[in-house]
Amino acid sequence: MSQLENLVKIGKLDPETPDQEEFDGMLNAAMRSLTDVEVDGLSQESQFTLAYSAAHSLARAALRWHGFRTDSRYIVFQCLQHTVGLPLDKWRVLDLCHQRRNLAEYEGHLEIEPKLLKELIVITKELVEQVQDLGPVPE
Repeated sequence: MSQLENLVKIGKLDPETPDQEEFDGMLNAAMRSLTDVEVDGLSQESQFTLAYSAAHSLARAALRWHGFRTDSRYIVFQCLQHTVGLPLDKWRVLDLCHQRRNLAEYEGHLEIEPKLLKELIVITKELVEQVQDLGPVPE
């Protein structure tokens, strides 16, 4: 966890006691969003938004499980390699999705390729398992 502690030292993360209820809430929100991704008739943009939201919620849950918090969307994804062991290639897909989300949010332009959407959904489903495997929040 020294990488996470280094992020505390430079002001990117804040230490905070983990909370089981908060962790469960983030996990449940992610699972609901992933369920909604499968609803027939949704546009790719809606599916992307739901899957991205689920991935972000899972990344926050993993970070909170380890006793840290941040307001940075980018940092929660970056920390996945330390919180659940997410491989770099999968983290880079989430980073690309984060960039696309920012373009949509700040410039009103969202371009989603079907391949990227599929990768996002697959990685997010994997994240559900990895975050669940963390088990109960340590006391």
